[in-house]
Amino acid sequence: MAKRRKKGIQYFTQETEDFIVLYNRTEDSDLRSRIYNDKIHYAFFKLTENIIHTFKFYYTEVDNIEDLQHEVITFLLSKIHLFNPDRGAKAFSYFGTIAKRYLILSNQKNYKKRVVTAPISVLEDDNNHSYIIDEKSQNDQLSKFIDEYTEYCTTNIYKLFPKGDDANIADAILELFRKRENIDVFNKKALYIYIREMVDAKTPKITKIANQLYNIFKDNYIFYLETGYTKF
Repeated sequence: MAKRRKKGIQYFTQETEDFIVLYNRTEDSDLRSRIYNDKIHYAFFKLTENIIHTFKFYYTEVDNIEDLQHEVITFLLSKIHLFNPDRGAKAFSYFGTIAKRYLILSNQKNYKKRVVTAPISVLEDDNNHSYIIDEKSQNDQLSKFIDEYTEYCTTNIYKLFPKGDDANIADAILELFRKRENIDVFNKKALYIYIREMVDAKTPKITKIANQLYNIFKDNYIFYLETGYTKF
């Protein structure tokens, strides 16, 4: 009976990160080449492949997706010397972010060229697919995440904020997320006044709870951008 593969990102492990650090520390070109080919290249290959297909980065100047992937891997290799684990970043997140930024800029540039030069029939066909990485699609992704984030925090609010009236303050802040489409003013002072109308709390207390909510948001949104799904 065949063994099941373990779930998770097995292609980019702590060992991969350790070899990236070793690659950067050695000055022996032959050793660097062996480290890259044996221990790093496959991780970069799978990382770029997953990002391209998860976020549908399909507008490109090159002839096919494999060429695009090679282009991104080459870019990652050109930035590999900048990775420093002492700054707190994990290699998977670090290089995933670099790859996504590169692909977003590349796709936006090439889609604009396509709009200028393509016949109307081609552009109409584009609208039947989800390949366009523009401001609207990015906003849709963020909106989807906010909905799931708000639902998670609301459902688990007493576990996340068990002390005193912390849960009530958190719920008041989450109400801003729920009603975000109907709120015209996003001035910080105005939002604090809005929250204080719902709960009797001082500004430092509101700030403390807001920071806790932000940390939950930030960590999970990074995961969402890297994988395309939420896992609270």
